[in-house]
Amino acid sequence: MGRAVSVFPDGSRRPVARDWVPEAPVALEFNGLSYAVMMATPADLADFALGFALTEGLAGSADDLADLSIAEVGHGWIVRATLSGLGIAQLTERVRARVAESGCGLCGIENLAALAKPLPRVAAHDALAPDAIFAALAALKSRQPLQRATGAAHAAAWADAAGTIRCIREDVGRHNAVDKLVGALAGTPPAPGFILSTARCSYEIVEKTVRAGGTALVTVSLPTTLAVERARTAGLSLWTLARNDSALLVNDGSA
Repeated sequence: MGRAVSVFPDGSRRPVARDWVPEAPVALEFNGLSYAVMMATPADLADFALGFALTEGLAGSADDLADLSIAEVGHGWIVRATLSGLGIAQLTERVRARVAESGCGLCGIENLAALAKPLPRVAAHDALAPDAIFAALAALKSRQPLQRATGAAHAAAWADAAGTIRCIREDVGRHNAVDKLVGALAGTPPAPGFILSTARCSYEIVEKTVRAGGTALVTVSLPTTLAVERARTAGLSLWTLARNDSALLVNDGSA
């Protein structure tokens, strides 16, 4: 159970207790080779591994996967399985390509450790004014032409300290929208201000915000456990479940 503060347009605040959806890095290893590290809720991981193998084309049926084991390690989870059938060639080719690109092959434990590296601390910054958050939210919909046309696009926006949206990008993928915004801002958002995302507040969105030089993040959905942990460690101001009538202050990272 996590603690946060509900903040309302009139400036009033109310402490609340909330459950965050669990999120952890999960390394998938087949035949002793690390295939991928995914951010996932660490439940039903056997189903996850099999479904992943099937949708990736590594397995043609459940019979192609055997000796499945699940282990919790220091930085997350590792799911190991023995793969047979036609997927072995694809597995080998994927690992060979990754080794050629990176110069080294990383095992699951090393990949998990890389994900657990500390984020840089964000720059000292003033607390966000609730009025700014609600102003940006009110303007967001009118700045989302792709969402209006399709009903299936995420947006990431940069708003200044007054809540005026200065830049916005859309994409079918929530991470892609943030990447587009960061690129449009030449890598480093101007300060002061905040990133506003229509995405679920995941670990990746927090990481992208911090590494892009942002000091505050506002999302329309709740955060995961790992997102909260990473935001607090980095000193990122984090507001979630942002609506026209309230927003949830998860971490006040202001100096």
